[in-house]
Amino acid sequence: MSEIFAVSNQKGGVGKTTTVVNLATALSALNKKILIIDLDPQGNATVSFGLRRQLGRASSYGVLTGQSPLMEAVQATLVPNLYVLPASQELLGVDLELAGVERPQFYLKKALQAAENDFDYIFMDCPPAVGLLTLNALVAATQVIIPIQCEYLALEGVADLMKTIEKIKKNFNPSLKIQGVVLTMFDGRSNLAKSVQNDVRSYFGTLVFDTIIPRNVRIPEAPSHGKPVMLYDFKSVGAQSYLRLAAEVLKRNKGGQNG
Repeated sequence: MSEIFAVSNQKGGVGKTTTVVNLATALSALNKKILIIDLDPQGNATVSFGLRRQLGRASSYGVLTGQSPLMEAVQATLVPNLYVLPASQELLGVDLELAGVERPQFYLKKALQAAENDFDYIFMDCPPAVGLLTLNALVAATQVIIPIQCEYLALEGVADLMKTIEKIKKNFNPSLKIQGVVLTMFDGRSNLAKSVQNDVRSYFGTLVFDTIIPRNVRIPEAPSHGKPVMLYDFKSVGAQSYLRLAAEVLKRNKGGQNG
C-alpha cells in the first residue's frame, strides 16, 4: 500500500509546493513510483511539471466531486515514474459544493482506494488554509510533512496546524502521524535564519529533518521552465538538498521513526 503524505502549513509562502515537487522527483530518482495530487486552486505543483490546470473531470476537483475515477484523471510527467493529478480553479468552490453532503471529509480518502497499490508514495499539495481541501488531505493521509520557512514569524500558525492535526486524529484518522518538519529557504549568512532553526528544533525536537533546504536561485527558477530543480540543474545545491531529504524520508519510513 502507498504511503500518503499531506504537505501542509497554514502559513503561505513556506515552500509547500516546492517541497512536494522536488521531494517527489528525488524519490522517483530513487526508483519509487510517485503520484502528486494538486489540491491548491493556484495549481503551482501542476505548472511546475509543465502541465496545465484542468477543468472538470480531468482534475483533482473532478475526483473530489465524484465526476471522475482518480486514475482516469492522472497525467504522466517528463519525470519517469512520477504522475500528477492536476489542479483546477474549480477547487475554489469545493467547500460550498461539498458542505451539504454526507461525510465530505472522506471523499478523497475513498477516491484514493483505487490507487493505493499503484504507487509507493502519494504527495498531496495542500492550500494554505484549513478548509475542506486540507481536511480531505489530512483524513486521507498516513503522514504529514510540515515545511517551515527560516524567516521571521516562521512558527506563526504552526500551533494551529498542530491542533488541527490532533483533531483529525481524534475524530477521523487515528493513525495519522507527523513524518517530519522541513526547514526551507535557509540563508546560512543570516543570524535570523539560524535563530529560527534553533527555535524550530527546540519546538519540534527530533521531528525536524537533518536536511535543510537552502535559499538557492535554481529552485524558484525551475518552475518557470516547467521542470523540478533536479531536472533543471541537477548539480545545484537545491537539487542535492532534496536528494538528501528523500534519503531521510526513506530512512524514516523504513525505521518507523515518525511520531
